[in-house]
Amino acid sequence: MYKTTKKPVWYGELRTARGNTILIHDKQFPDASAGRVYFYNATREAIIEYAEDIVKPNLHELDEQGINEVEKTCGAAWFAAREEFMAKHQGWVEANNPKSATAAPKKPKVVAEDDEPELESADGDDYDDDWSDDYDD
Repeated sequence: MYKTTKKPVWYGELRTARGNTILIHDKQFPDASAGRVYFYNATREAIIEYAEDIVKPNLHELDEQGINEVEKTCGAAWFAAREEFMAKHQGWVEANNPKSATAAPKKPKVVAEDDEPELESADGDDYDDDWSDDYDD
Protein backbone atom coordinates (compact mmCIF):
# COMPACT_ATOMS: atom_id res chain seq x y z
CA MET A 1 0.00 0.00 0.00
CA TYR A 2 2.37 2.76 1.16
CA LYS A 3 5.26 0.93 -0.52
CA THR A 4 3.47 0.46 -3.85
CA THR A 5 2.38 4.06 -4.38
CA LYS A 6 4.11 5.93 -7.16
CA LYS A 7 3.91 9.20 -5.28
CA PRO A 8 6.86 10.19 -3.08
CA VAL A 9 4.55 10.76 -0.08
CA TRP A 10 1.75 8.41 1.00
CA TYR A 11 -1.21 9.67 3.05
CA GLY A 12 -3.33 7.21 4.95
CA GLU A 13 -5.25 6.37 8.05
CA LEU A 14 -4.45 3.84 10.75
CA ARG A 15 -7.76 2.37 11.96
CA THR A 16 -7.65 0.69 15.35
CA ALA A 17 -10.08 -0.12 18.18
CA ARG A 18 -8.78 2.95 20.05
CA GLY A 19 -9.54 5.27 17.15
CA ASN A 20 -8.25 6.44 13.80
CA THR A 21 -5.02 8.33 13.19
CA ILE A 22 -3.69 10.01 10.08
CA LEU A 23 -0.29 8.63 9.04
CA ILE A 24 2.10 9.96 6.40
CA HIS A 25 4.93 7.94 4.87
CA ASP A 26 7.72 9.58 2.87
CA LYS A 27 9.78 7.38 0.55
CA GLN A 28 12.85 9.44 1.45
CA PHE A 29 12.74 8.27 5.07
CA PRO A 30 15.67 6.04 5.96
CA ASP A 31 14.92 2.35 6.33
CA ALA A 32 13.85 1.41 9.83
CA SER A 33 14.94 -1.75 11.62
CA ALA A 34 13.94 -5.05 10.07
CA GLY A 35 10.16 -5.49 10.17
CA ARG A 36 9.57 -1.86 11.15
CA VAL A 37 8.60 1.31 9.27
CA TYR A 38 8.54 5.06 9.93
CA PHE A 39 5.30 7.08 9.70
CA TYR A 40 4.42 10.62 10.64
CA ASN A 41 1.61 10.39 13.22
CA ALA A 42 -0.62 13.47 12.89
CA THR A 43 -2.09 13.01 16.37
CA ARG A 44 1.31 12.99 18.07
CA GLU A 45 2.87 15.38 15.51
CA ALA A 46 5.96 13.19 15.38
CA ILE A 47 7.60 10.55 13.21
CA ILE A 48 7.27 7.20 14.92
CA GLU A 49 8.64 3.74 14.19
CA TYR A 50 5.88 1.12 13.88
CA ALA A 51 5.92 -2.68 13.67
CA GLU A 52 5.04 -3.21 10.02
CA ASP A 53 3.20 -6.52 10.41
CA ILE A 54 0.91 -4.98 13.07
CA VAL A 55 -0.03 -1.75 11.29
CA LYS A 56 -0.09 -2.93 7.68
CA PRO A 57 -3.52 -4.63 7.83
CA ASN A 58 -5.00 -1.52 9.47
CA LEU A 59 -3.70 1.05 6.97
CA HIS A 60 -6.13 2.65 4.55
CA GLU A 61 -5.13 5.10 1.84
CA LEU A 62 -6.81 8.51 1.82
CA ASP A 63 -8.65 9.81 -1.23
CA GLU A 64 -7.76 13.14 -2.87
CA GLN A 65 -10.18 15.09 -0.68
CA GLY A 66 -8.74 13.53 2.46
CA ILE A 67 -5.19 14.25 1.30
CA ASN A 68 -6.02 17.91 0.66
CA GLU A 69 -7.61 18.21 4.09
CA VAL A 70 -4.58 16.63 5.79
CA GLU A 71 -2.20 18.93 3.88
CA LYS A 72 -4.17 21.96 5.12
CA THR A 73 -4.39 20.88 8.75
CA CYS A 74 -1.07 19.07 9.23
CA GLY A 75 1.15 20.54 6.52
CA ALA A 76 3.33 22.83 8.66
CA ALA A 77 3.71 20.34 11.52
CA TRP A 78 4.46 17.53 9.04
CA PHE A 79 7.19 19.47 7.28
CA ALA A 80 8.75 20.61 10.58
CA ALA A 81 8.81 17.05 11.94
CA ARG A 82 10.16 15.74 8.63
CA GLU A 83 13.00 18.30 8.54
CA GLU A 84 13.99 17.52 12.13
CA PHE A 85 13.82 13.76 11.53
CA MET A 86 15.84 13.89 8.32
CA ALA A 87 18.49 16.14 9.88
CA LYS A 88 18.83 13.74 12.81
CA HIS A 89 19.16 10.72 10.51
CA GLN A 90 21.18 12.33 7.70
CA GLY A 91 24.51 10.78 8.76
CA TRP A 92 22.93 7.36 8.88
CA VAL A 93 21.31 7.85 5.47
CA GLU A 94 24.60 8.89 3.86
CA ALA A 95 26.51 6.02 5.45
CA ASN A 96 24.01 3.41 4.27
CA ASN A 97 23.12 4.89 0.89
CA PRO A 98 26.19 5.84 -1.14
CA LYS A 99 24.06 7.52 -3.81
CA SER A 100 22.73 10.07 -1.33
CA ALA A 101 26.18 11.12 -0.16
CA THR A 102 27.83 13.82 -2.17
CA ALA A 103 31.21 12.99 -3.56
CA ALA A 104 34.03 14.46 -1.57
CA PRO A 105 36.04 16.97 -3.58
CA LYS A 106 39.29 15.51 -4.77
CA LYS A 107 42.37 17.06 -3.28
CA PRO A 108 44.74 18.50 -5.84
CA LYS A 109 48.04 16.69 -6.08
CA VAL A 110 50.79 18.57 -4.33
CA VAL A 111 53.95 18.87 -6.35
CA ALA A 112 56.93 18.27 -4.10
CA GLU A 113 59.47 21.00 -4.37
CA ASP A 114 63.16 20.42 -3.83
CA ASP A 115 64.63 21.90 -0.68
CA GLU A 116 67.52 23.28 -2.65
CA PRO A 117 66.59 25.22 -5.75
CA GLU A 118 68.72 24.88 -8.84
CA LEU A 119 70.85 27.95 -9.32
CA GLU A 120 71.29 29.57 -12.67
CA SER A 121 73.05 32.76 -13.48
CA ALA A 122 71.43 35.62 -15.32
CA ASP A 123 73.76 35.29 -18.30
CA GLY A 124 73.24 31.55 -18.73
CA ASP A 125 76.40 30.36 -16.96
CA ASP A 126 75.80 27.28 -14.92
CA TYR A 127 78.41 28.01 -12.24
CA ASP A 128 80.42 25.06 -13.38
CA ASP A 129 83.87 25.69 -12.02
CA ASP A 130 87.02 24.71 -13.76
CA TRP A 131 88.75 23.55 -10.62
CA SER A 132 89.95 20.04 -10.34
CA ASP A 133 88.33 17.81 -7.76
CA ASP A 134 91.47 15.79 -7.08
CA TYR A 135 93.39 17.01 -4.10
CA ASP A 136 95.34 15.52 -1.25
CA ASP A 137 94.05 15.55 2.25
